[in-house]
Amino acid sequence: MPNATRFQPPPARPSGPLAPVLAAVLSVVAVCGGDAVARVFPFGPRRRAVNDLANQFVPFHAHLWDLLRGRADGGLLLDWGAGWGTSFLPDYGTYLSSPFAPLVALFPRGDVEYAVYGITVLKTAVAAAAMTFLLRRLGPAGAWWWAAVLGASYALCGWSLAEGTYNPMWLDGLVAFPLLCLVGEWVREGRRPLLGSLVVAGCWFANFYTAYMATLGAALVLLVRLAVTDSFRWRTLLRAAVTTALGVGLAAPVLVPVLLGSRHAYPGVVRDFVPAAGTDFFARLLPATYSFSTPAAFVCTAVPLLAGALLFRRDAPGRERWLWGGLCAAVAASMQWGPTHLVWHVFATPNGSPYRQTFVLSGVLVLTAWTGLAHGPPDRRSLLGGAAVVLALTAGALPSPLLTPWALLLAGVGLAAVAGALLLPRRGRYGLLAALLVTGTLLGQAAATTAYADRERLARLDDYPPWGAEHERRAAALAAADGWPAYRTDSGLPRVAGNDPLLLGGQGAAYYSSHTPAVLTETLAALGGGWTSRGRNLPSLDNPVTDALFGVGARWRDGAVVRTDTRLPLVTVRPPGPPPVYGPSPFRNQELLLGARVYGAPRAGACRVGTEVFLWSPDATGTARLGGNAPVHLLGGTPKRRAALASLGVQRVPGLRPDLPGPGELGCLDHDRLRSAVTALRARAATSVRVTPDGIRATLPPGAGTAVVAAPRIAGWHCGGAEPASYGGLLAVPAGGGELSCTFRPPGLRAGLAAGAVAALGLLGVVLVRVRAGRSPR
Repeated sequence: MPNATRFQPPPARPSGPLAPVLAAVLSVVAVCGGDAVARVFPFGPRRRAVNDLANQFVPFHAHLWDLLRGRADGGLLLDWGAGWGTSFLPDYGTYLSSPFAPLVALFPRGDVEYAVYGITVLKTAVAAAAMTFLLRRLGPAGAWWWAAVLGASYALCGWSLAEGTYNPMWLDGLVAFPLLCLVGEWVREGRRPLLGSLVVAGCWFANFYTAYMATLGAALVLLVRLAVTDSFRWRTLLRAAVTTALGVGLAAPVLVPVLLGSRHAYPGVVRDFVPAAGTDFFARLLPATYSFSTPAAFVCTAVPLLAGALLFRRDAPGRERWLWGGLCAAVAASMQWGPTHLVWHVFATPNGSPYRQTFVLSGVLVLTAWTGLAHGPPDRRSLLGGAAVVLALTAGALPSPLLTPWALLLAGVGLAAVAGALLLPRRGRYGLLAALLVTGTLLGQAAATTAYADRERLARLDDYPPWGAEHERRAAALAAADGWPAYRTDSGLPRVAGNDPLLLGGQGAAYYSSHTPAVLTETLAALGGGWTSRGRNLPSLDNPVTDALFGVGARWRDGAVVRTDTRLPLVTVRPPGPPPVYGPSPFRNQELLLGARVYGAPRAGACRVGTEVFLWSPDATGTARLGGNAPVHLLGGTPKRRAALASLGVQRVPGLRPDLPGPGELGCLDHDRLRSAVTALRARAATSVRVTPDGIRATLPPGAGTAVVAAPRIAGWHCGGAEPASYGGLLAVPAGGGELSCTFRPPGLRAGLAAGAVAALGLLGVVLVRVRAGRSPR
């Protein structure tokens, strides 16, 4: 007699919100417990802020704090603080559009890192609760705590603990996957079209990148659910497509500017996808493993055990067993094949981790495990089969150098504990013991994986100190010197992070984003600027000529704010004539943009006494020194890095040559000539300048010429209803006296608003049709 007639699962007792709450609590305990074991911020002295967490996410959240409190230089469309004036809406849509992000305003600004950590943990908890709710919605399986454990297992997958924790914007995709699967269930049942589209819109608005991956995963899950439940209908797929299209359309006012912002960005490096070794792939399924370029596919051992057991269950329909098992295998295989890899990543191989879709595999494994558990605990035969699957995967990982003794120990103990729990009777004290064994396995493996990833990230990635007293002093000094828009205050060097103006204050050149405009990178490079991250991470350029050109009146240098009187207003009028055409020398390019010769050439390799010596050696790595002046450290090497134009100090000894780390060009800056050039340009500068959150206005002196705004000519500017010209990469319009009025509208905003309006009308039409049919409009 088949097991299907032997076992009938008892009706589940309604657990209400208890299961999602338990899943959320388990996820918080595991993450915070692992961080505490590793003694990582905020539970110890070790730094948490690595790579983009320090360079992008924390500074952008600090800027959001300023926006919400009304203290930012700019608004939602235009950021005057970074990159000498950049488009902000694409950055908002990429880094800050999560509904969790505004919670940063509840913290003091100095505690922004605590706020980002809290938001990260909260997202993980919400993902656990959302997956638990979905599992209960798909079909109760008796013990409600199993749903909580499996939901938490999803939220505590290796991708979340190793990748998402320092890329918190991606965690919105972790939340999105179960929500979009829930939308798929509504579509399958023909219910809640309004709510379904709104959920899709919320997921895509929060983080379109991972929401795209989550949507692909949810579509695959829907296809399996339709096939398993024998409810496949073409109209159901049409309904799913319409629901998704309307939801994505509602998010278009942010999505379209984000996509066009990427198109105008400085191009990153193009890489060919190289799949991970199979042994490494299997190793990352185990706890306490780490690697930047392999998929962090770990989920609690209970998940692969139950998913594997489903394949051997006689009480489960064959279609169910093989479709869910096939889905797991297909998703895993698609991560290793070049064409499907591109599909997962919006048809572009990422510059960083190439397995950003791994959370979808974890979610599919959890859904498969729950599907098997819905038929009750596996019998001994199927449990043995599931254990064999886990052991086979572990055996495949043995040759991998990523495997650690802790990984094998945790996996082995976890397998024994979960298998033992499944063999125990389900009632009374045995049921409690089973729950403790499974929950303990989850917490132990997830906390250990968190701690191991914390330690490995610090050993392998760049790390940065948390906000402290020195940051407070620097921010306070910059705020005290601020004179915007009369002049800019530059956050200066040394850098704290990639977006120091957003983190510390001021209005400098430094900027790091996926949307760093190509015109900004190219203009800054022509003037002697450096970069990291292949041209998308731009540090401040400490140079008197560029400070004058961009109106920098104060900057942080050598532990204090230094003021200068050789600065120009934000708007100047240049004589009639063609715009400058840059060449290979940054010294000549600066002079072209300034309109005067201020650099002298060295004679016999030495500058004239009294001039300031500057070195241009973009590919050099090493130390340069001029006599007894302080040494200057260069870090070049295109395309990844580019060393900036650097001052070696004032020439005080005749004929003294600098010691250089390699070939380079020297320029001898005459400060008297620079003052004369600035004085001449001030005579033809705007008499008043007013900046707004979306533009700039100025009163110009009489006379013909070209009005030049000291801001990069990025796409989206309109002056007097027309697109402005470029003057050496800067914003320029014909000057005829009177008023200059320029406004900024991010490219794609108008099209995005139109698409959003069309989607809203379409959704309204769906609601009206349902109301006329006498059905619920939800």
